[in-house]
Amino acid sequence: MATKIVTKFTIGTEEGINALFFLTAATAREQFAGKIPDQELEDYIDVNFNKDALMVELNSMSNQYLIVYADDEPAGYARVTSKGERPHFFDNKTLVRIADFGVLAKYNDPLISKSLFEKCLSISTMQQVIWMSEHENNPYLDFFESYGFKRNVDITAPHELSLQPVYLVKEKA
Repeated sequence: MATKIVTKFTIGTEEGINALFFLTAATAREQFAGKIPDQELEDYIDVNFNKDALMVELNSMSNQYLIVYADDEPAGYARVTSKGERPHFFDNKTLVRIADFGVLAKYNDPLISKSLFEKCLSISTMQQVIWMSEHENNPYLDFFESYGFKRNVDITAPHELSLQPVYLVKEKA
């Protein structure tokens, strides 16, 4: 039987906050455990993904959170934002950043990742530039590049973890 996959916007309801709270911490641990010191990882989660921080971010008009569900279970999430520092050479363009993207390893199904990422792209169609900041060992780099994202070594932006950043950009022609 095929998995039912649905990606939808998340709002600051108790259900939405609880799902995000679970997903953000779990995906961060899966993505970064063993790549950065344990204390750095826990500090990162405590600062960025506590319920109060998530509620503030959910209520920001600059952010859109998406959750992908597999058979009605939260499987992954993404945050699309216009908030934060932007690369200066895009000053005269409209731009958005896919700031967070993660799917739990338990749901490692290309259709789940595709559903979530294509929803990110669909809500970004009015922007001239979409950019991302990932880390060099991110298993999704090839996946992102398959959608036309290109690595950009000219971007310098702050990053929160002690991992080598990789910046990906997709510009409209």
